[in-house]
Amino acid sequence: MSEEFGVDLEEVFKVIDAADVLVVRFHLVQQRLLVDFRTKAGVGPFAAVVPRAESVEDRFRSIKRMRPEFGFPEKVMSFSWPRTVPVLVPSGVWEHLVARMSGLGGDAAEVICASVFEELRVEERKEVAWAIRGADHYQTLWERARA
Repeated sequence: MSEEFGVDLEEVFKVIDAADVLVVRFHLVQQRLLVDFRTKAGVGPFAAVVPRAESVEDRFRSIKRMRPEFGFPEKVMSFSWPRTVPVLVPSGVWEHLVARMSGLGGDAAEVICASVFEELRVEERKEVAWAIRGADHYQTLWERARA
């Protein structure tokens, strides 16, 4: 376990290397990072920010909808990221993921990764702002004090 990042980075790297389909769960963001490393002629790897699934079956169905040319994956691997989204970069996790994607899909895969990373950063900033304002499913400290 890396004390600095709160996760065993070597295990995370092994999961990234072994996964056909990967789901990354985040501490602050409800959405998930879905990465499908499967490729075939004319179809490169895929990455997107997706909603949380209601069940394992729901996740498999959503993957099949997004990637009908591949059908259901044999398995979906995942890990939880306990830190903020930007910390993926200094940890080396993001570079490792992008390297695998670009090895399979070239420059187009790198562009997808950059877009997905920015979307995750924006979602996390929105979530933090909502928490500060006490929006939706949050309660501010001053609201609790009055209650």
